Amino acid sequence: MEGWTVTVDRRITKKEKPNTEQLEFGRIFTDHMFIMDYMEPLGWHDARIVPYQQLTIDPSAMTFHYGQSVFEGMKAYHTDEGEIQLFRPEKNLERLNHSNDRLCIPQIDEEFVLNAIKQLVYLDKDWIPKADGTSLYIRPFIISTEPFIGVAPSHQYKLIVILSPVGSYYKEGINPVKIAVENHYVRAVKGGTGEAKTGGNYAASLKAQEKCTQNGFSQVLWLDGVEKKYIEEVGSMNVFFKINGEVVTPALNGSILEGITRNSVIQLLNHWNIPVTERKVSMEELYEAYVDGKLEEAFGSGTAAVLSPIGQLSWGDKDLFINNGKTGEVSKALYDTLTGIQYGRKTDPFNWVEKVKEVSAIKN
Repeated sequence: MEGWTVTVDRRITKKEKPNTEQLEFGRIFTDHMFIMDYMEPLGWHDARIVPYQQLTIDPSAMTFHYGQSVFEGMKAYHTDEGEIQLFRPEKNLERLNHSNDRLCIPQIDEEFVLNAIKQLVYLDKDWIPKADGTSLYIRPFIISTEPFIGVAPSHQYKLIVILSPVGSYYKEGINPVKIAVENHYVRAVKGGTGEAKTGGNYAASLKAQEKCTQNGFSQVLWLDGVEKKYIEEVGSMNVFFKINGEVVTPALNGSILEGITRNSVIQLLNHWNIPVTERKVSMEELYEAYVDGKLEEAFGSGTAAVLSPIGQLSWGDKDLFINNGKTGEVSKALYDTLTGIQYGRKTDPFNWVEKVKEVSAIKN
């Protein structure tokens, strides 16, 4: 795609921007979106930014019938100095290609797509909210569009990027949440699509989420799909536990999504010389640590919420109240540091931040 440009069709009548104080997550979308098509033998082509609009897709498009789709989630932040920055966006596009490979979707040019995303974000920069805890959520996704009812990889695709100004993902914010351990339903199994970011994984989680919400919990803690013994994820986030001074997180095993925030947490803990280990963690081990007074903190990590402390785990007839239902010291330090780097308020020793500036690679 060397030498390619992104054509732009600017919206004439701009949408009304929302009240920052009333922002929900993922309900409102900006003026423009990015689209690029794939068709054999052309490959990826026709990269363009257009007004946000509905799609016209054939009812027999394969994405509707066989679920061949992937997506990513990242954010743009407005700093106190008026700059716009992204947090490790290259890792999101690297993971998108990993998901593409698992779903038999053609690879994208990561550098080109990142440049296109920056152009889109800059064009809609006035949509980036400035209130504390708010950001512009960026959702790239790919769907199979070939009109064919047959179980096979599609020969046609659309890559689309949409933007949404957002507030906090959980209404609890950084305050600890109540989590139910799921013993019946499973999210994914090794050899399946758990390590890819595809819609089917999330559809499979809805029934358990519905049940736990009805019972007053924020999310479910997922166990492995074979023995239903080992901890994997919490809701749509990776999960960490501080046990007797050591932070432990489930090792990547083929069914756990490799989170960018997860990786960032591990790097920060190593930077602070706090022991951190990736390994199998069973609910039995966790409960024993709780009984022995060694379970000190628990939290989930992910792009949407950044970090969400866990104050209570409900496992069958057992309730684990962690750190007296308060946010732990390590959890708070991680949240403050990650968000501080994302908003440009703290030093970035890892070069995680990428600035978004006006670019010349736009063909009007």
